[in-house]
Amino acid sequence: MNRGMRPADDLTGAAWRKASRSNTVGNQCVEVALLRQGVAVRDSKDPEGPKLMFTMSEWDAFVDGVKGGEFDLS
Repeated sequence: MNRGMRPADDLTGAAWRKASRSNTVGNQCVEVALLRQGVAVRDSKDPEGPKLMFTMSEWDAFVDGVKGGEFDLS
């Protein structure tokens, strides 16, 4: 597992969200849940499958990287 990522704890009752531009037919995206201890991420195709947990500082660094063009999203 990569540094900074760890399996998420029990997320029963978490409010999962996906991008507003997500394809509602294919259900091919990630979903996030904002929590007190950070951000959880899961695959929308497998909502009962594995989830990852990130601290807020890790999530903020990821978002800043995406906004700054650090990741190739093609």
